[in-house]
Amino acid sequence: MSDSKNTSDHKAGDKAAVKPDRGALIGVGGIWLAKWSGCLVLIAAAAVVLGWIIEQMWVILLPVALAIVVSTILWPPTRGMTKRGVPPAAAAGLTLVLFFAVVAGIIAGIVPSVVAQVPDLANKATEGINTVQDWVQGPPINLQDEQLDNAVHVVIERVQGSAASIAGGVFSGVSTAGSLLVTLGLVLVLTFFFIKDGPRFLPWLHSVSGRRAGRHLEEVLMRMWSTLGGFIRTQALVSFIDALFIGIGLVILGVPLAPVLAILTFIGGFIPIVGAFVAGALAVLVALVANGFTTAVIVLILIIAVQQIEGNVLQPVLQSKSMKLHAVVVLLAVTAGASLFGIVGAFLAVPVAAVTAVVIRYVGEQIDARAHERESAEDETEDETKALPAPGDTSAPDPNASPTNS
Repeated sequence: MSDSKNTSDHKAGDKAAVKPDRGALIGVGGIWLAKWSGCLVLIAAAAVVLGWIIEQMWVILLPVALAIVVSTILWPPTRGMTKRGVPPAAAAGLTLVLFFAVVAGIIAGIVPSVVAQVPDLANKATEGINTVQDWVQGPPINLQDEQLDNAVHVVIERVQGSAASIAGGVFSGVSTAGSLLVTLGLVLVLTFFFIKDGPRFLPWLHSVSGRRAGRHLEEVLMRMWSTLGGFIRTQALVSFIDALFIGIGLVILGVPLAPVLAILTFIGGFIPIVGAFVAGALAVLVALVANGFTTAVIVLILIIAVQQIEGNVLQPVLQSKSMKLHAVVVLLAVTAGASLFGIVGAFLAVPVAAVTAVVIRYVGEQIDARAHERESAEDETEDETKALPAPGDTSAPDPNASPTNS
């Protein structure tokens, strides 16, 4: 009886000894929190330093980034020509010439239309403003001339201030590069070399970085290039479809500057969410001033319908899940890029977010692979431990014993 009591007391003492102290648990949690806080501080400091480096080297990084984006568009025809025996330099040069010929043809087709329709649009805008002015001076608003003049003056000041900020945003990305001409020249030269010598880059990088690091770099860069190229080409196709249907609708409704608005819709498609909203609002505004309220409502319904078809049909069908980013991530990326680098930053924000997502996914895959390898090793060790005979187990067969005949 006393022996069993002593045994139970001994077990209770062991449990009390095993139970951790509350202060020790708090200390472990504090150490864990301090460690991760320090990691976050170091990451934030590294991000600040990286941002400063990007700002200082923007004169180089901007042409490189734009050239990479253009190269993803021009690489497929260049690769097709090289596979048919065309030298890489000739294929790259011919692709660039055709690309700039198409762009120049589009610009040449738009400018005369703009010049021809601007006076008519200005006259209609004046008539619309006079109509609105007569309406607000009558019942039930009954605004006086002085109040209306003050309101118009405030609106004009706001528009002028917005125009200055927009112009500053448009040229903020290229002003640091010296001039628009220099930047475009660098983009042209870099694009030529990228599509000409691109296939040699990965083997060279693999040989320089070593076998182990080169394998990871090659895989990540291949995925980034594939994702970026697919994203740009898909956005170009989706933007073209949006611009085509919206342009046809504007032409049918007789809205002035329909080709220009269609081109702006195409360009705005490369800046998701924000670009579509701005291009659509501009089309509705032009329709309101030039054609009246009813036409503006029809244009608004048309734009909303096209945008819904794009978001619910075209994007899921044409874009694979690996390239798809959540709308919140896209919106935050565009906002951050526009606030830091203006219009150029807004244009490059989504491609940067897409390739960053590729890197994060690859790191996650490597972590999962390492964790799976560790779990497999632990399972094998556990199986081997279970297979060994327990100490003092005489029933287990002796591997050194010689076989006997029964």
